[in-house]
Amino acid sequence: MPPHFGHIGSYLPGDTFASRLELRLTGMHRPVRAGIAGSQHTGAESIVLSQVYEDDVFSEDEIIYTGQGGRDPKTGHQVTSQVANDRNLALMKSQETGQPVRVIRKVTDEGSGAQVFRYEGLYRVLSYEYGLGKSGVGVWRFRLVPERLAAGQLPTA
Repeated sequence: MPPHFGHIGSYLPGDTFASRLELRLTGMHRPVRAGIAGSQHTGAESIVLSQVYEDDVFSEDEIIYTGQGGRDPKTGHQVTSQVANDRNLALMKSQETGQPVRVIRKVTDEGSGAQVFRYEGLYRVLSYEYGLGKSGVGVWRFRLVPERLAAGQLPTA
């Protein structure tokens, strides 16, 4: 299946999904485990903020998204430096092309108290950098802003 950039079907920001499997089945985010969907050749289609990377920051006007890799699956802490792997390169490619990235975030559902995945909308990767994270090892940090705020800040084709 070719990559799809932008909204999927009739899903709108604020829509929730019960699991990573549901995200995959709907096409919102294809990988069941990885937080970045895409490749270094086409760019990132979607990302998931799962509250597992200590350097991630989410606000209404900006996301600082930590790249993939280097995390101990048991403790959640960064234990080794990240590298420019295919998934991290996908986000770099998105910054280059200006293609939108679907952002999904793991949140607590206010009604049920269950953990769900909420579609936050389309974002643009404005920049990225490599530096030491909170655990003292190298991490990639990607700055994304909602599409509505990205006008005038995108690369020209």
